[in-house]
Amino acid sequence: MPGAGSSPAGHGVRRGGKTSRSTRQGAAISAALGATETFATAQELHSLLRATGDSIGLTTVYRHLQVLVDRGEVDVLRQPDGETLYRRCVSEGHHHHLVCRACGLAVEVSSPDVEAWAARVAAAEGFVDVTHTVEISGLCRACSPSPRRDP
Repeated sequence: MPGAGSSPAGHGVRRGGKTSRSTRQGAAISAALGATETFATAQELHSLLRATGDSIGLTTVYRHLQVLVDRGEVDVLRQPDGETLYRRCVSEGHHHHLVCRACGLAVEVSSPDVEAWAARVAAAEGFVDVTHTVEISGLCRACSPSPRRDP
């Protein structure tokens, strides 16, 4: 049996140090994330759920998304305008994202060079127990202009 106060995957939302039972809403949000191949806002997920007849509230969507983020089951991207995007995490372990500015394609990448750089920068500034998030944006192959060839 899990320890007191734990919230194993699929077994509820933590509220005030207590774990609630799994809910239909939580399952619906997980299913909506699983059906979405790209990153989506909480509002987009809410609209998707409402369109399928689910009467879930937007606050509930945000609450369940945060639980999934805390568990490491959902990736988060923050847009320049402050909007937060969510997607089911497709790889385990620490990773970063390459995001296409045109179509929104997101590719998960791992890089020992990025990890070493982050540790070096933090140490140089006297920081310890450091975490980091790196998002690299650009244009994917499909959205990039074709390379010009000289005649």
